[in-house]
Amino acid sequence: MNAPSAVLDPRQNAYRADLADIRLRGRVESARFVEGEMMRVVAAPAAPLRREPLIELGLESELLHGETFRVFETKNGWAWGQNQSDGYVGYVPASALGPTGPEPTHRITALRTPVYSEPDVRKRAVSALPLGALVAVAGTAETRGRPYLLLDGGGAIVAAHAAPLAAPRGGDFVAVAERFINCPYLWGGRTSLGLDCSALVQLALAETGIAAPRDSYMQQVALGAETKRPATRRGDLIFWPGHVAIVAGPERLVHASGHHMLVVSEPLAPALERIGKLSGAPVFRRLAGGAEVRRRGKGREE
Repeated sequence: MNAPSAVLDPRQNAYRADLADIRLRGRVESARFVEGEMMRVVAAPAAPLRREPLIELGLESELLHGETFRVFETKNGWAWGQNQSDGYVGYVPASALGPTGPEPTHRITALRTPVYSEPDVRKRAVSALPLGALVAVAGTAETRGRPYLLLDGGGAIVAAHAAPLAAPRGGDFVAVAERFINCPYLWGGRTSLGLDCSALVQLALAETGIAAPRDSYMQQVALGAETKRPATRRGDLIFWPGHVAIVAGPERLVHASGHHMLVVSEPLAPALERIGKLSGAPVFRRLAGGAEVRRRGKGREE
């Protein structure tokens, strides 16, 4: 996805002609500035975020369960605001949001984990939470030797599928991305049910403790340092206009591919040639420490 031409990117700055974030006063023109109200995704595993309040539109992004959303306006069943995890602005169904408390204590580390009505895998699964979702744990239980976490508000998940927010993170973010191989490609998606190229990078880095922006053009600016040499080290990133891929080794890359409509691992040279014919020459960027990046940093398809 290419960068918009506005002086302030409207995907990362909440402003319209009639309403804007009070923190943008003096930087944008708007009829009214408001503080906004913090809310949290509580009623869905993931909430769709759209550019306009129209159900017919495709996704711009998604909010994961537990993420906070600063709401500047609620109207006709839509909440307009900004995701506090990655700064993305848009409209989400107001029905997916609720109060911010209680504060999350754990994050989901499985690609997707069932939420059971009781702490027992033989009981009914009432929903399923994606990788990166945040939950508040109210207690623990064990059934037939299997540990569970009891969620505040009801339900239970397998304890091995979550980690405390305070637990150290790090390791090989490429290995996280490779867990998504064969998941479907979905423009705007951020879960294993469907995701795009920049979401794959964002989610993989987040799992190892690195915050990244949402879109590929943002990531190209915020992540790593540009290198003139072809990317061959595991963990290098390759950018084209509207697309990003991760180098998995000297001869392979992994990416959410609109060509394959899947997350794939494929040979590097043919992929560079194919994408280059559509999008031009790539830009190579290298994260400090390669795939095993432990510091925190800032921070879609052919």
